[in-house]
Amino acid sequence: MLISEIFHSVQGEGELTGVPSVFVRTSGCNLRCAWCDTPYASWNPEGKVMTVDAIVAEVERYRCEHVVLTGGEPMVAVQVKELATELKMLGYHVTIETAGTVAPAGIVCDLASISPKLLNSAPSASEHPAWHKRHEAERWKPDVIGEWTSRYAFQLKFVVTAPTDVEEIEGMLKRLGPGVPRHKVLLMPEARSLEVMRGRADWLVELCKARGFRYAHRLHIELWGNRRGV
Repeated sequence: MLISEIFHSVQGEGELTGVPSVFVRTSGCNLRCAWCDTPYASWNPEGKVMTVDAIVAEVERYRCEHVVLTGGEPMVAVQVKELATELKMLGYHVTIETAGTVAPAGIVCDLASISPKLLNSAPSASEHPAWHKRHEAERWKPDVIGEWTSRYAFQLKFVVTAPTDVEEIEGMLKRLGPGVPRHKVLLMPEARSLEVMRGRADWLVELCKARGFRYAHRLHIELWGNRRGV
């Protein structure tokens, strides 16, 4: 597997915010988000090839019960199912952070952290025409997301850039059907700096209050800014 980084931190997003976790970041992605904050695992995939045994050995260096498989898009990584199985057999809680574009196919997972991509994620059509077309074709797979939400404990995280994004989110939730309760829908401000995140937090909190969604702060941005390995 091509691994961008493995590090010990606390979960910065979602229901498990603040929980000490080991992050295994695979390198490679089937999407190209305009605002991607990990371009080294998507736009320009980098890292080193590691075996499942080597990855597990690195995870075991830390006294930690939670492991997060993230990316890029971990579900396109070779041997990700084998890795998840090995981690679960060792007693770890396994979170998979995914865009929900690749079916789970029976992968072991304690929490599916699904982040469907909105229209605001599309790369520039003029600067990246091929990726724009591919991204738009791949970013929203409601049937695939339905497989995840019907088989696993889950959360849906949406990256929000403007108040108008909420109508698109409402349409997506309607398409997914009644199996997604409002408290499982988390809205995160798109931000790669503390100033932008706080600026968007004011109106996003009010939007969540009005719609019954859950506001999701980004703890790692609050604590360390847009840095790797945290």
